[in-house]
Amino acid sequence: MRMVVGRRGFLALPALALAPAVASASAEPPLIVLQPLGARIPAAELEAVSSALTAFYEVCVETRAPLGLPRRAYYPVRNRYRAEGLLDYLVEQGSAEARVTLGLTSVDISTTKPPHEDWGILGLATIDGRSAVLSSFRCRRGAKDGDHVRTRFAKTAVHELGHSFGLQHCATPGCIMHDGEGSVHTTDMEHDLCADTRARLAKAGMLRAAAKSPFI
Repeated sequence: MRMVVGRRGFLALPALALAPAVASASAEPPLIVLQPLGARIPAAELEAVSSALTAFYEVCVETRAPLGLPRRAYYPVRNRYRAEGLLDYLVEQGSAEARVTLGLTSVDISTTKPPHEDWGILGLATIDGRSAVLSSFRCRRGAKDGDHVRTRFAKTAVHELGHSFGLQHCATPGCIMHDGEGSVHTTDMEHDLCADTRARLAKAGMLRAAAKSPFI
């Protein structure tokens, strides 16, 4: 998620920060729901996203049956779906028990990035929010093969969920939480979460013990 890069975007909420976890050690890890939107998402892409999320985060992941894309989020001028509208839709349709409902789609999605009224992105999330969305559409640009697409898609999922857990963009090049800088190719240079990002997640109780990146 990022404010408006061609890769990811985020919507910042004021006065929110990555807070320490308060749940007891016996509590279940937070539930992350993978919610396909629109046309069928290939099983291999869903598995890549699920595996990447559980490699880094102390979470449970469940995949739900697909939902249709909401017409109200459609932007006919560019034949895209506005990501903000999808975030609202995911909150409305999501399970009450889910910490985050993560929408996955293959259609092009966009947000507003001044001076651009409609800017194509890989994903969007609200800082410390209940929903995030990502698209495989731009992951296919210049991809070498299906595995390359799946890797980009999975990295975007890790990035967007990080925003949902309160993380801002990271200044460290190569960190998966680094800003996309307007290009999907940025994902190809990111292989892990940096030490500072890991420390923040660990403080919040969201980093999986001995988390190991599947992208190295």
